[in-house]
Amino acid sequence: MKKCYFLILVAALLFQSSFAQNDPNAKKVLDGVSSKVKTFKGITASFTIKFITSKGKDNGTKTGRISYKGQKYFIKQGKTEIICDGVKTYNFDGNKTITVSSVEESNQTLNPQNLLSNFYDKDFTYRLVSSNGNFHEIELVPNEKKKNFQKVSVFVDKVKNMITKAKILDKGNNIVEFSLSNLNTSANVSDNIFTFNRSNYPKDVDVLD
Repeated sequence: MKKCYFLILVAALLFQSSFAQNDPNAKKVLDGVSSKVKTFKGITASFTIKFITSKGKDNGTKTGRISYKGQKYFIKQGKTEIICDGVKTYNFDGNKTITVSSVEESNQTLNPQNLLSNFYDKDFTYRLVSSNGNFHEIELVPNEKKKNFQKVSVFVDKVKNMITKAKILDKGNNIVEFSLSNLNTSANVSDNIFTFNRSNYPKDVDVLD
């Protein structure tokens, strides 16, 4: 479950979709983010994920790195890795298994790639909650009630015009908070890191496709 939340939150910070006609004030902010992201050659960043129970208890923190370029991305968190080359996604669990799926299959879960192809247009409604302080807060609610989360809140940095924080509320009222740091939006990201190489992993790892 935490892996699913992780993908949702990473994606929420990197989307550049064209948004449907919901709250026009939210659309204006999101369109600004979209326009800016499209100008970036490559993005690298560190991320932090904090898990909070429904009772407000700190349930741990994870950190990692993400590199993003066009329709490709590479995510590393601890021993786990996710590589998307634009066609297939390779998910290494950090132990004994690499799961391979097509981009079409991975569209069943939110991730940086499918959010770059108008995913929000059909799956979410959204509204501008607040523009106080340094951030615009926008709330996104899934149209499908089958989703295992109630809503996602994204925070757009007014100076950077980028989403640098996100928060997800699940069906059990647990919260996952996500933030980006060390954000480099002019990174020269090599295509090599988006290429899956079986020799980079232990010989006893199973590759499931």
